[in-house]
Amino acid sequence: QVRLVESGGGLVQAGDSLRLSCAASGIPVGRTTMDWYRQIPGKERELVARISSDGATEYADSVRGRFTISRNRPRNIVFLEMNSLKVEDTGVYFCNTITRSGNFWGPGTQVTVSS
Repeated sequence: QVRLVESGGGLVQAGDSLRLSCAASGIPVGRTTMDWYRQIPGKERELVARISSDGATEYADSVRGRFTISRNRPRNIVFLEMNSLKVEDTGVYFCNTITRSGNFWGPGTQVTVSS
């Protein structure tokens, strides 16, 4: 069974940095596409960053150049390094992967950026 658990969220000021972690079990992070989504109040959940099994990365236009997705295969963790945070980055951040077994989400971690 695939399990994803996010951590690293918190309350920061605009311009600060945070690093989110997604600890995975039941699937090697190097063998599947891993996504970070966020849910901003009043908006639909949106894809923020993606790392494919071959290591290719993709970013939403709103975060490109500020956020970096990476993975640590031995620890089976996917990271989202967030720099130059903006108030509009506030939301709940979720880790996601889709495998043959299903579509898996973590419980999310709250990121709040104050002005």
